[in-house]
Amino acid sequence: MSGVGDGLGKVEVKLRWDPSPYGEPPRHLDIIAATYSVDDLHGRPVYVVHYDSRSPDGTINMTRHSETGMGYGFVEAMVLEFDRVSSAYGRVVVGVGIHQDSGPRTFGEIANAGVVVVEGYRQLLADDFTTVADATAATVAEFTRDESGAWRFHGMVRGYDSDPVLFAAEMGSMRQ
Repeated sequence: MSGVGDGLGKVEVKLRWDPSPYGEPPRHLDIIAATYSVDDLHGRPVYVVHYDSRSPDGTINMTRHSETGMGYGFVEAMVLEFDRVSSAYGRVVVGVGIHQDSGPRTFGEIANAGVVVVEGYRQLLADDFTTVADATAATVAEFTRDESGAWRFHGMVRGYDSDPVLFAAEMGSMRQ
């Protein structure tokens, strides 16, 4: 959990992976964020943000997107501005899904995959997906609003066996 008394402000989730070996189809990963109402923190997301969308109020945006990796460090990024998120929302779950267009792929098959969650220069989480190597999608972070209204971070690396569309619907469930 974040130790900052005022809660979180602007957080960035960054994703890296190496491109596919020569002659193989591209490996495409996506950062996905699901936002939940204060009235239903574990139900259906009110909205989902991914490479082709942003939050209705502009507080969650993809700032960088890659469909192939590139091998140049963090090539995909999402910014979450918690200091501006409406009080109607009490939980945001962020995950990573692997597109399954060219057959099943797991994190164990994606070279140099990794994710970091940072607030300014402070690293909240760094993970290389080895604990979820057999998964096709994984949650990485949960952000919740506390009683005072401040946002807090919880590392939540948990694997799923689903494509990005199904994953977006199930990633915030109570499943352990």
